[in-house]
Amino acid sequence: MELLRNGRPRVVITGLGAVTALGPVKALWESLKAGRSGIRRIETIPIDHVPVKIAGEVREFDASEYIDRKEIRRMGRASQFAVVASRAALDDAGLTIEDIEAEGERVGVVIGSSLGAHEMAEQSTFKYKTSGYLKPNPLGLINSLPNMPAHYVSRFLRALGPLNAPSTACAAGTQSIGEASELIKNGRADMVLTGGVESVLQDYAIAGFDAMNALANEYNDNPEAASRPFDANRSGFVFSEGCGVVVVESLAHALKRGARIYAEVLGHASASDAFHIAALDPDGGGAMRSMRWALEDAHLNPEDIQYINAHGTSTKANDVMETLAIKRVFGEHAYNLAVSSTKSMLGHALAGSGAIEVIACALSLIEQVLHPTINYETPDPECDLDYVPNVAREVKGLKYILSNSFGLGGQNASIVLGAI
Repeated sequence: MELLRNGRPRVVITGLGAVTALGPVKALWESLKAGRSGIRRIETIPIDHVPVKIAGEVREFDASEYIDRKEIRRMGRASQFAVVASRAALDDAGLTIEDIEAEGERVGVVIGSSLGAHEMAEQSTFKYKTSGYLKPNPLGLINSLPNMPAHYVSRFLRALGPLNAPSTACAAGTQSIGEASELIKNGRADMVLTGGVESVLQDYAIAGFDAMNALANEYNDNPEAASRPFDANRSGFVFSEGCGVVVVESLAHALKRGARIYAEVLGHASASDAFHIAALDPDGGGAMRSMRWALEDAHLNPEDIQYINAHGTSTKANDVMETLAIKRVFGEHAYNLAVSSTKSMLGHALAGSGAIEVIACALSLIEQVLHPTINYETPDPECDLDYVPNVAREVKGLKYILSNSFGLGGQNASIVLGAI
């Protein structure tokens, strides 16, 4: 097997870990294939005073298997998610912390997050002000920083190599995996734990997105029907939380240790809309550049791609824009592509979504199955592609997949995976 591609080390995915509203990786994948939604009425925070009462909420989460309870009290929920998902990915890759320690400086960490453990800053600020400005939490602000999930993964797993924490909103998980692959291709690391995480399921976040008219706000009594990407009656996204982490390593390193390989990271790219802080470029310029450059980085033609895991948020603007961008990049081949949205079942976990979707793509390549876009009932004339409606699909010969993530601030990231 060739160890280089286009003169640089090949990068492969060898471990998967996730914390999601549908559970860890195995439960997540089985639910996605079955078209089961993880969107439910919120239970972990008070919701009487907010108009939207549903989310892709992670329930019954317990980090104590991997983290000391005293340490847990100091950490934000996002950091806990990241450590648990990373340990699961490490286990899945057949590795131990002792293995990571032995590799030392050759193991990196790249974990993206939009807001980190934002609730830590909110809670410590509230306590400080209500105490009469006498009892500041010395670690409250620090533990809320977006790089803290990456820090804790590096610290607890003893990874001493490059450490990075992209904070590119909803594109951060996808962009992190792409940047991690570059560390390996450029010889800076042999292995990287990488992905994205978000856990800002707080009342002020829900209220803020609802004030932007971005959330599906009429489904409090029917949560599973709320996220309906590409459907003509979609009305907004569903706020979510979660984390996805993958182990990427050079093909040479993976073969040497006899690792199971899920997929190869063939290419990636990011691009800016340079348009608006929150609104999407209706012409899809940034999304087009991101997809086109990812294909160029992978040295593939548009006709090589068989499936796109869409950003697919279920907002009026995104789904039309993404469909348009796909058609402009892929031309007539767009109508031969399968396209589906993981968010139809999980909602939108911001930085966590892209990494979770990469996990779904890797498993699609292994099992030759595409999960559906659920709640697709009424076609939208402006969204006229094959969205794998409602039922999973077997696709023999599935080889090349592209996954999209687009974020606030005009952030766009795309990644191309291939079977190996």
